[in-house]
Amino acid sequence: MRWQLRNRTWTFRNHLIVMGIVNVTPDSFSDGGRFPSPRAAVDHALKLVDEGAHIIDIGGESTRPGATHIAAEEELRRVLPVVKLLVRETDEAISIDTSKAEVARICVMEGAHIVNDVTALAGDPEMPEVARMGCGVILMHMQGTPATMQVAPHYDNVIEDICTYLQERMEFAVASGISLEQIALDPGVGFGKTYAHNMEMLARLNEFQRFGRPICLGASRKGFLGKITGQELERRITASLAVACHAAMHGSAQIIRVHDVQQTRDAIDVIEALGSQSSVVSSPSPTDHGPLTTDH
Repeated sequence: MRWQLRNRTWTFRNHLIVMGIVNVTPDSFSDGGRFPSPRAAVDHALKLVDEGAHIIDIGGESTRPGATHIAAEEELRRVLPVVKLLVRETDEAISIDTSKAEVARICVMEGAHIVNDVTALAGDPEMPEVARMGCGVILMHMQGTPATMQVAPHYDNVIEDICTYLQERMEFAVASGISLEQIALDPGVGFGKTYAHNMEMLARLNEFQRFGRPICLGASRKGFLGKITGQELERRITASLAVACHAAMHGSAQIIRVHDVQQTRDAIDVIEALGSQSSVVSSPSPTDHGPLTTDH
C-alpha cells in the first residue's frame, strides 16, 4: 500500500506508524493551552519525533465536541510559525489539521506534507485545489460539525454508513483531480458517534481495509475510553494504548494518531515483534514485517 506525500512516497509493510499530536490552541480537549509559543510547540514536536513519531499533526482550531469556529487569520497566526520552524528542524512528515483551504494552502507552500481535513474536503470548496498541489490528504468521517456532532448522532448501520460516506468522498476527490495514492481515510472515532458507535467501529475496524487505502485511527484519550475505565482525561493513556495494540494485532490501521508517542511506539513495537515471530514459527516462507519505506 502506497501513500503519496508531496515529495515522498510511503510504502506500508505491516507496520503501524505513529502520528504525534501538537495542538496550538487554547481550548483543545486534551492539550489546549500547553504551548504558549511557537518554540514551545516545536520543541514538543521534536520530542515526539525522538520518541518515534513519523508524522507531526499540527492543529490550530479545536474540533472537540461543542467547539466553535475561528477565522482563518487566527488559525494561521497559531500554526504557521510552528510549521515554518518545524520544516527546518525535522525530516519527518508534517501534517496540518485544518478544514480551511487558505490555512492548508499556505502551510503546504511552507513545506507541510499532509492536509488532515475533518470535513473530508466537504467544508471548503477550495480545498481540492490545495490537494492538487500533491500533498497527502486524510479524509475523515464526521456526522455534523464539531458544534453539533454529539447531539443525538444516529446511523442505520454505523459501519456501512461510514463506508458509504468515505467512498463518496474518495470518488469526489479523484474526480477533482486528486490521485488515489494521495488519500488516507479516518473513520472518525468520537466525531458524531455515541459510545456504542465507537465501540462497534473499533471492534470491526478491519472492515475499513476494504478501500485499500491507509487507515488513520484517532482515539487517543477520548471520552468513550473514560466511560470504560472511569478515568479522567489525563489518566487515559493505558486505555489509549489498548486501542493501539488492538489495531496493531489485527492489522486494522496503518496510522495511529496519539498524544503519547513513546508509550504507543513501545507497545506497538512489542506487538509487531511478537507477530513477526509468530509468522516465522508458523510458516516456512519469509514474511516481510519490516517498517514502512520512504522514497524521498
